[in-house]
Amino acid sequence: MFGDLFEEDDSSVSHNQYGKGKKLKTKAVEPPPPREFTNLSGIRNQGGTCYLNSLLQTLHFTPEFREALFSLGPEELGSLEDKDKPDAKVRIIPLELQRLFAQLLLLDQEAASTADLTDSFGWTSNEEMRQHDVQELNRILFSALETSLVGTSGHDLINRLYHGTIVNQIVCKECKNVSEKQEDFLDLTVAVKNVSGLEDALWNMYVEEEIFDSDNLYHCGTCDRLVKAAKEENSKPDVNLKDLQNEEEIDDPLMILKTILLQEESNLIPVDQLGQKLLKKIGISWNKKYRKQYGPLRKFLQLHSQTFLLSSDESTVRLLKNSTLQAEPDFQRNDQQIFKTLPSESPGFNGRTSCPHWFDINDSKVQPIKEKDIQQQFQGKESAYMLFYRKSQLQRPPEARGNPRYRVPRHLLSEMDAANIELQTKRAECDSTENNFELHLHLGPHYHFFNGALHPVGSQTESVWDLTFDKRKTLGDLRQSIFQLLEFWEGDMVLSVAKLLPAGLHVYQTLDGDSLTLSEIELADGEDIFVWNGVEVGGIQIPAGRDCEPLLLNVLHLATSSEGGKCQQLIEFPHVFPSNAEVGTVFTSLAIPGGVVLINNTESIGEKNWTTIPKVDLKKTFREQGLRNGSSILIRDSNHDNSLLAKQEKWITSMNEIDWLQVKNLCELESEEEQVRISATVNTVVFDIRIKAIQELKLMKELAENSCLRPIDRNGKLLCPVPDNYTLKEAGLKMGSSLGLCPGRAPTSSQLFLFFAVGSDVQPGTEMEIIVEETLSVRDCLKIMLEKSGLLGDAWHLRKMDWCYEAGEPLCDEDATLKELTICSGDTLLLIEGKLPPLGFLTVPIWWYQPQHPSGHWKSHQDRRNCTPSQGGIWRAISAQGAPGDVHAEVSLHYLGDIDISEDATLMELKSQAMTLPSFSEFVIPSPAFLRAWTVESKRPSRLLRADQQQLKEYKLGRRTEICLEPLQKEENLGPQDVLLRTQMRLPGERAYALPMNMVWDAARGWTAGSLRQRVADFYSLPVEKIEIAKYFPEKFEWLPISSWNQQITKRKKKKKQDNLQGAPYHLKDGDTIGVKNLLAEDDDDFSTVTDDIGKEKQKQLALGKRKSQEALRVQSSHVFSGAETPARPRGPEASLSIHVGSFR
Repeated sequence: MFGDLFEEDDSSVSHNQYGKGKKLKTKAVEPPPPREFTNLSGIRNQGGTCYLNSLLQTLHFTPEFREALFSLGPEELGSLEDKDKPDAKVRIIPLELQRLFAQLLLLDQEAASTADLTDSFGWTSNEEMRQHDVQELNRILFSALETSLVGTSGHDLINRLYHGTIVNQIVCKECKNVSEKQEDFLDLTVAVKNVSGLEDALWNMYVEEEIFDSDNLYHCGTCDRLVKAAKEENSKPDVNLKDLQNEEEIDDPLMILKTILLQEESNLIPVDQLGQKLLKKIGISWNKKYRKQYGPLRKFLQLHSQTFLLSSDESTVRLLKNSTLQAEPDFQRNDQQIFKTLPSESPGFNGRTSCPHWFDINDSKVQPIKEKDIQQQFQGKESAYMLFYRKSQLQRPPEARGNPRYRVPRHLLSEMDAANIELQTKRAECDSTENNFELHLHLGPHYHFFNGALHPVGSQTESVWDLTFDKRKTLGDLRQSIFQLLEFWEGDMVLSVAKLLPAGLHVYQTLDGDSLTLSEIELADGEDIFVWNGVEVGGIQIPAGRDCEPLLLNVLHLATSSEGGKCQQLIEFPHVFPSNAEVGTVFTSLAIPGGVVLINNTESIGEKNWTTIPKVDLKKTFREQGLRNGSSILIRDSNHDNSLLAKQEKWITSMNEIDWLQVKNLCELESEEEQVRISATVNTVVFDIRIKAIQELKLMKELAENSCLRPIDRNGKLLCPVPDNYTLKEAGLKMGSSLGLCPGRAPTSSQLFLFFAVGSDVQPGTEMEIIVEETLSVRDCLKIMLEKSGLLGDAWHLRKMDWCYEAGEPLCDEDATLKELTICSGDTLLLIEGKLPPLGFLTVPIWWYQPQHPSGHWKSHQDRRNCTPSQGGIWRAISAQGAPGDVHAEVSLHYLGDIDISEDATLMELKSQAMTLPSFSEFVIPSPAFLRAWTVESKRPSRLLRADQQQLKEYKLGRRTEICLEPLQKEENLGPQDVLLRTQMRLPGERAYALPMNMVWDAARGWTAGSLRQRVADFYSLPVEKIEIAKYFPEKFEWLPISSWNQQITKRKKKKKQDNLQGAPYHLKDGDTIGVKNLLAEDDDDFSTVTDDIGKEKQKQLALGKRKSQEALRVQSSHVFSGAETPARPRGPEASLSIHVGSFR
């Protein structure tokens, strides 16, 4: 399914300098929307699971698969309620698949979730964010289902529906002997380029004859010599694919015999061979299956003389030409994105009628699409990657037509009915708040007009008020409500739509028609309304309307020296002009006598981007010249040249097309040249390049048999050797690339070239290399690598380096071969110290975390605050403790040790086991309930683990998770919507904060800025309009103010995105630090501290030092590898896909 796969729907949160509202609007969490008019349900994308959604929708729209799965009841599969019981035999994957299909059929929601299904796969949150190949997923999912259904009536479900056979035949042209080989398959790969349809593609790939003649003769076993022969593969879907057979065809011997004869050349076959092929095709002989009802085979053929022609001696039989199979088109197309539903097959909701139609299913969205649009879509670069076909002759029973409840198990019907009732109740509750929207009232008496726009005067909270209002009420009702709110107002009140622009607030049209509803006048949610007398503000008449919209432009001109002359310095400053003003007014506004005006509408100030405005065009307006906010204007004397502009930009000429490769001598042999350029094309074979390089480098001819070419990446690292028989295109080598001529042969097709290193902190270029057989087991590979590294002992394991150059998941199955684990040439394996825990167990490093709190919290036996412990397992920066303003920057983690614990254990059991560690004896903790658990990322607490009775596997921790424990003064029981924040009150008159305090915020009614501000105000017993809050980003030493409403105003008639602190730019989560400022004591915009200034300065110095070291490294490496770029961590290969299945044998 195509679409914007990586587009995130983050709510935009404002940094508005004005908006601090006095009233708040909090929205309840909305239930999922109902199905749209198509009556079909989509599937939500978990971040990177579009390929999974495509496959699941395809299987869901295959009635035979869906209903075969539904036919398996709880007595065979078990119950999901028992999945956590130790002795229960619950087949979770088919159960979750059943439940998902039932939701797609019956649940009245726009899109279903696959979270429970991917949990049953054993996937972590990281795997749900990765893209994978849908064909690979299909094979792995089918394999997982087969394993899960062992011992049930559905053990052959996949084999029965999707299994097929390819028959490879080689026919000797001399003796007509047939050599035959059969291969099983679940899917077929075909080339679709330059073919008219599927039948042509199948014919080209599997049916068309290949002739062995001339230099390519075939050795016939019967003739015992080389002869001419013909090879063909037969996989005709309506003949050989078992998934296209049904019981009626098997029960009809006439259809089976006709099908077999259609496969034969000239439709002729000996009668004895016909019986053998019948046995091979249906798995049972004629005598056992048909003799009792139809008599002997020859008699049956004689009785059907209108179809079959027996020879005079009844030894051979052929099919008459007028009796070939009359079949409808064999396939109905169902691909990743497009589905066609028929009235008998459409799983519509609540039995509503539907008509045949194509639908475009793009994750959550389902929309109808016309056939011509499908054809147009697949005429371009995009092409269907994986197609599912279903035999058109398969008929649905009458009771299944328009009945989505058909064959759905009773327990799932009850569950879906209850869920629909609950959804209806929640939607009814939510409907009462749907008609409310928010308006931002800008009060005219608190604004003044200068520099072309309106700006607030004095306090921000007095300038802008937020009002929540019912959009079904009239404009007159709104005016009356504002009159009641503004008791100080005197005279007429005019309401005008305004908009915040870079230059300031600008007034547009006035709202008229007091009898019209706010919906009828198309007032948008989050609209800015300017409240004024309609004439002037502060004694100044206000220009209104789009024509005079203020533009904030960047003005550049030569500075004037103290003597009055022009100095050679180009200065830039912002200035506001009305968009309907003439461009020539720029001279008057800036008090410049005259000159030449150049304009630039791009971000670059290079010479090529400037356009000179002729004098005659100076009377045109700024808008007519195409200027917009952020455009630049350059004013210079008429006799001035463009030399200053030329200095601003480097002119780059295009390079000629490259048609060569650079080969460096890395064989440790002296030669006249260190490197040579070899001319090549994309179709040049690597072997030819290697031999030519040896000749031009004038090296020994013996290297031709014992050398290889290895690509050199931009860091100077040698990559995996390239096979000699590859072309440059097949090897993925680009023209102009650098290759190293190295000693040693490239690995064969059955060997793997691997990099390996010790530990997880690996620097590029320091890895060791090894060539091993792909059939080698993980255990044997580990032994070889340990031996080559000079390491002893058996307390080691292997991990595959992931795409971000970090240690990935461990290779747990040490008996599996490298090929089975999809280890490929060029992969990097890491030798990690420590033996892997048993299957189902985790080895979790435990850290002690004690942030600074007010007195009264738990302490260790020894006050460790002013000393550095002798143990090395501590992450922290030592500073003068207790100093205000320093606490938010300090994180102290003390390593306690590792624990081995089952994934089925609860969080409480993990805390209890951690308390038994020897290092824990230093601390006095009454019970595990007085501990708070966090995951550790980047040496900081990251995710809060709540619900002590929840099992560890439900947290999706993964095998690399580390946990830190924080002491509590009292027990806590956080709900699922509770957010734990650390608040700090700013000390008046100082750039510092008091010690942090834990605050619990109930975000059940929405993650809005207004809700958080209200909670902070209540926590500190202050009026909400008298506080300012900001979130602290310790890694940047920055504070981001959290305003009470959103500055981002969308276009009219479009709904504003909901203000959500979980989205950008705040990304608020448990454990974040919130700074609080009391406006009664201090009224400025600064949240920063002295520590922040020091931290930013250190970051600046580190960045500068890093830049210098990179520059030095680049200069140094250029002597070895010319043209090498700045070293960077290379992107590793994509992680492999797997589904974890329990054993049911």
